[in-house]
Amino acid sequence: MGNSFGKLFKLTTFGESHGKALGAIVEGCPAGLELDESKIRLEMQRRKPGQSKITTQRKEEDEIEILSGVFEGKTTGTPIGIVIQNADQKSKDYSHIADKFRPSHADYTYFEKYGIRDYRGGGRSSARETAARVAGGAIAKQFLEAKGISVQAFVSQVGDLTLNKNYSELNLDLAEENIIRCPDPEMAEKMISLIDQVRLERDTIGGVVTCVIKNTPPGLGEPVFDRLHAELGKAMLSINAVKGFEYGSGFDGVKMRGSQHNDTFFKEGQKVHTLTNHSGGIQGGISNGEDIYFRVAFKPVATIMQDQESLNEAGETVTVSGKGRHDPCVVPRAVPIVEAMAALVIADYLLLAKSNKLQEI
Repeated sequence: MGNSFGKLFKLTTFGESHGKALGAIVEGCPAGLELDESKIRLEMQRRKPGQSKITTQRKEEDEIEILSGVFEGKTTGTPIGIVIQNADQKSKDYSHIADKFRPSHADYTYFEKYGIRDYRGGGRSSARETAARVAGGAIAKQFLEAKGISVQAFVSQVGDLTLNKNYSELNLDLAEENIIRCPDPEMAEKMISLIDQVRLERDTIGGVVTCVIKNTPPGLGEPVFDRLHAELGKAMLSINAVKGFEYGSGFDGVKMRGSQHNDTFFKEGQKVHTLTNHSGGIQGGISNGEDIYFRVAFKPVATIMQDQESLNEAGETVTVSGKGRHDPCVVPRAVPIVEAMAALVIADYLLLAKSNKLQEI
């Protein structure tokens, strides 16, 4: 249970951090989509480990192999199978915690649920599983691109360093010009310095990723339980280390009066717009055609290179020593993961909208 996401545009992932391979199965992608494998590989490169001094030094090229669902460069409408081989596992790095529960990891909860756990990097609970999400999300992004919809994310906060600029003031393409993926060069340097300092202190730090979805048509979303923002929230909260999700004005909206917060409608040509966008492009759980934007908070990575007190499977007090290769801050590599999950949600709701209307969007 719990290994598939989506209703019509559906992603299923499989594999463990230190197993032979990870994989993704994408169902529901319409036939005839010209699929550019180089774009999938680019997304994998954005997420892969070993990118810079502020990411884990595990070396994985994350090369993909498409097994099915594509013929002569086009999707066939049948399930698309993708496999990603693991190449740089160092399982011995985890032998010291074979029977110990690492603080703030899934070790204890997995053991209680299943009575058995893969202690090598956390097995299925490892963030390495997100490689398969990015592969599937890369297909969803190409599906959306064909419809003129873009999904771009960037790092907007590391620790107490916050980029206090509206996304509309930024050139989001600049996010890929530095290793932290922040579109403001000056703030990016400060964030990189902070992460490097934390790394040298053998500690970790959290951050925030902001995502912007442009050119979504109005009408995406379902009433009551399947609201668009609810599904985006579920998608983001399913990502490892995520502790919070807010869209539009979010928690800051509580500081405003209704007269300030309401988004006034106006018409430009044949299109309806709003003067402001505190709603984050979603009203009543359904897209209104404005930019959809949200923020995702990531906790400090749980594995730190310091000794910590914990328990083992026998309930005895033990010391857990930090070993292995881990990110001092997850947000630089989380950017493509956030984009992938957002793309999967929008792709799914586009197909659902078609099923609800006689005319095609």
